[in-house]
Amino acid sequence: MERTFIIIKPDGVRRGLIGAILQKYENKGLKIIAAKLMDVSKELAQKHYYEHTSKPFFNELIEYICSGPVLAVVLEGNKAVTIVRLLNGATKVEDALPGTIRGDLATSTTENLVHGSDSVDSAKREIALWFPEL
Repeated sequence: MERTFIIIKPDGVRRGLIGAILQKYENKGLKIIAAKLMDVSKELAQKHYYEHTSKPFFNELIEYICSGPVLAVVLEGNKAVTIVRLLNGATKVEDALPGTIRGDLATSTTENLVHGSDSVDSAKREIALWFPEL
């Protein structure tokens, strides 16, 4: 079984979409291994998004993820990383297909509801960062 990491971002928590989003993953056969509702420190946000440090949107990304509580989740299942990426939909809201989380629920590219690990290696790094006890 493969594990992946997701974040229901501040807009998803604020809009009351936690249940609807988690249901998409569970309906596809993914199992919730760990979850915690939390405020993200600037330090954790910078470690999580370190690969974007030199990009012009980095500060906006950090500010946004720290703007309210998030739900950090570890999911497990067959091809979990790929399945989550497909369920999440394209990062740019205008490219996200209907039926995906972002296609059905996101209102902007900046506030696009969810983060999902982009590879098995990223998932391992992110899980260790957000859930060191696992």
